[in-house]
Amino acid sequence: MRLGAAIDSTRESLVEVRAERRRQMARRKSPTLTEVELELMDVLWDKGQATVSEIVESLPDSRLAYSSVLTMMRILEQKGYVEHEKEGRAFVYRPLVNRQQAQKSVIGYLLKRFFNNSPELLVVNLLEHEDVTPAEVRRLKKMIEDTK
Repeated sequence: MRLGAAIDSTRESLVEVRAERRRQMARRKSPTLTEVELELMDVLWDKGQATVSEIVESLPDSRLAYSSVLTMMRILEQKGYVEHEKEGRAFVYRPLVNRQQAQKSVIGYLLKRFFNNSPELLVVNLLEHEDVTPAEVRRLKKMIEDTK
């Protein structure tokens, strides 16, 4: 009897270890929108609301299957970007976050993660590494002056 109990205990421990490894190896949720999630949100922002079928039909290329879009919409719902309501047999999804809120969230994430929460470092980086036209520089200067 003792040997049987020891084997059972070892099996249970092994199952727990494997489950913990799977949890550790699982991909962390992105706090911002992935490229595909952004495509789906663009459709919702343009339409205001849509079913999964309508989203699939609105995508620029037919590379995503219905089931993939459905899965992504569930993920967006878990992240708090969309909500759904059942209408007949279909779920109708609506954005809970508008485009500007999503942009602000991404900028906040970039500032925190890459620029030590410094808007100045972000702007300096953009000016040093991106082609900025004279008109854009004038507009930036005016915005800075207007904030004083």
